[in-house]
Amino acid sequence: MRILILSLFILLLVTACGTNPVTGKRQVTFMSQAQEINLGRRQYVPSLQSQGGSYIIDPSLNTYVNRVGQSLARHSAQPNLPYEFTVLNNDVPNAWALPGGKIAINRGLLVLLEDEAQLAAVLAHEVVHAAARHGAERHASHVGFQLLGTITQAQTNNALVNQVVGIGSGGAQAFYSRENELESDYYGINYMVREGYAADGAVELQQTFLALSQKNKASSDFLSTFFASHPPSAERVAKNRQRAQNLPTGKRNKTEFVRATQQIRRDKRAYDKHLSAFKAATNKDWDKALTLTLEAIGAQPKEARFYITKGQLLNRETNNKQALSAFTTAIKLDPDYFLAHLRRGLLRHKMQRYKSAEADLSTSHQLLPTQMASFFLGDIAQRNNDRQRAIRYYRQAQQSGGDIGKQATDRMRQLGVSVR
Repeated sequence: MRILILSLFILLLVTACGTNPVTGKRQVTFMSQAQEINLGRRQYVPSLQSQGGSYIIDPSLNTYVNRVGQSLARHSAQPNLPYEFTVLNNDVPNAWALPGGKIAINRGLLVLLEDEAQLAAVLAHEVVHAAARHGAERHASHVGFQLLGTITQAQTNNALVNQVVGIGSGGAQAFYSRENELESDYYGINYMVREGYAADGAVELQQTFLALSQKNKASSDFLSTFFASHPPSAERVAKNRQRAQNLPTGKRNKTEFVRATQQIRRDKRAYDKHLSAFKAATNKDWDKALTLTLEAIGAQPKEARFYITKGQLLNRETNNKQALSAFTTAIKLDPDYFLAHLRRGLLRHKMQRYKSAEADLSTSHQLLPTQMASFFLGDIAQRNNDRQRAIRYYRQAQQSGGDIGKQATDRMRQLGVSVR
């Protein structure tokens, strides 16, 4: 058995070896380019939904970012990938690329940038991740660790070794490697320069991240998770600076960038108040949280996320009518974001308005399947004596574990389902 598994592992490594389209170096992947593009497409909408949804208050900002991104992508080693660039309604200064060219930049990063050259540095870096198939490479590393874990378990009962293999598998799945990041920095600058941008933008971008990480060391706010997976370093700053010194001066396009981002800059005060409201709620200062949320709404009444927070705070006070109104306003402002539908559905369920609750929860579930929506859709199906449908939803809720997962297991047992 051990020889068979080891032979399979070696065979997979041999057949999975290919060439990195950007660097020309050997690269291990376990999926074709078509499979990689399909994977990115499947992950795209859930990724957007789970990270704040698309920024829609100023649609022209998405148009602008996509135009800059497409101008860089045409210089990549894979210009024919289905690249798509979008702005996420998220406060964290982040950007990411999915396999196949789906790329997002957060509102929270855009407000920290100073000009289009710095934006180009962000987007070109992410284009390299997509063009160099770093996502597929990361997936291959994860599969490799899983296979090695199988081999290790077949050869030894050493619990410590098995634990180390498990840690490796999770890490490979979660983060890009240091080599991937340096590679994206290096070739991203190439794409910037070919499009005529100043390479100094890449230096300044890494300086911004480094300064943020140093400022964040003593705190435990939402930036901590970001810097755990995107560790900036003086090394990256130095390497980018060294490259920029030998490259021609390029365009900065500061006026265009400031014009394109003027709405999110004008609204920064409102979003800062919203963040402060979250901090107050974390400290259980509910009155302050609600006051700050109302101030955020006053500063930007078109932001659906503010009304969702207002509804959640009012719901906590069992002010059902006003909470329902807040969630409804959020849905009118942004009908394509799952969270307002989910919150209104849960509130309507609590108010025993099961038919309208089912409609809300179903919409939420279609936009982003969640454990909470699955469980309460199961509950409604059970109330309607639709046993098979209830079991299907409960089974979905069970898979995520936790308290809700245990409740879903209990409900399935009530329905006569044998559950381990």
